[in-house]
Amino acid sequence: MRRARTAVRLFLAGMLLAVAPACGLTSGSPMVDDVEPGSVGAGRPLEGAKLTVTSKEFTEQLILGAIMGIAFQAAGAEVIDRTGIQGSVGSREAVVNGDADAGFEYTGTAWITYQGNSKPIPDPREQWLAVRDADVKEGVTWLEPSELNNTYALAMNQANFEKYRTRTLSDVAALAKSDPAAVTLCVEGEFANRADGLPGMERTYGMDIPAGNVTQMDTGIIYTQTAKGACTYGEVFTTDGRIKSMNLVVMEDDRKFFPNYNAAPTVNSGTFEKWPAIAEVLAPVTERLDNEVAQTLNAKVDVDGEDPHQVALDWMVAEGFVKEG
Repeated sequence: MRRARTAVRLFLAGMLLAVAPACGLTSGSPMVDDVEPGSVGAGRPLEGAKLTVTSKEFTEQLILGAIMGIAFQAAGAEVIDRTGIQGSVGSREAVVNGDADAGFEYTGTAWITYQGNSKPIPDPREQWLAVRDADVKEGVTWLEPSELNNTYALAMNQANFEKYRTRTLSDVAALAKSDPAAVTLCVEGEFANRADGLPGMERTYGMDIPAGNVTQMDTGIIYTQTAKGACTYGEVFTTDGRIKSMNLVVMEDDRKFFPNYNAAPTVNSGTFEKWPAIAEVLAPVTERLDNEVAQTLNAKVDVDGEDPHQVALDWMVAEGFVKEG
């Protein structure tokens, strides 16, 4: 999976830090974008700051890390790029221990993986508040979250949508009862067995999908097979660019079963005390981020083959957040 979703012991984080050079925690290069303030960074409130930005290794995180670094540069900071750390724990612990100053994180990942809770909080705002409050003792400050919610979903191609007209997971459950053969699934192996994956979804929605109707495969193949109609529904991530490029229809999780994975800036608390203007610099950018924006930006990388940092810069300029020098 692209991000860890299981409980992680803190000693594992320590083990990762012990081999930090291999994880990218002690290396980095300067971000050298020639940018000036646009609608963010006016007055250059981060002048004199030297800030290290981190991210995980998958496309969306690389883009978000670049977006954050570009905003900091426009506000006057010198930025070190330590994006692309493999796995969730490494980038998280970099912010906790001060090897990095900030990075975008997901509320669900923090609540379940880092903070060890088993049940998500259905309301996204309450989930963020709970994560924010719990992380105070870890020395991590959570800034306001975005609407970008990179969680699980089921999706189908246009032909199957026209045929079955399901729009919600409750509709899928009803179809599974009225026409069991119609509901076939392409899913990852982990999703097929996790409590917060297929088993929990079936229990919550009263589905009883025969094992023979479920095919397990790698993530990338799921999208192509769903687009081809090899399965009626495929497990997807809601911000994946392939949803848009393949014109897939996403089913609404109308009973709010899947955890909320809203992206929000996390900042080392010591850094934030020294540079509180970080909040005002990032606020308008974070506010603009939603699933449609994420799908569009992710597709530029995963479908069109563009560079994640360039995609981030082009978007920041197009939105007027920064100006190129």
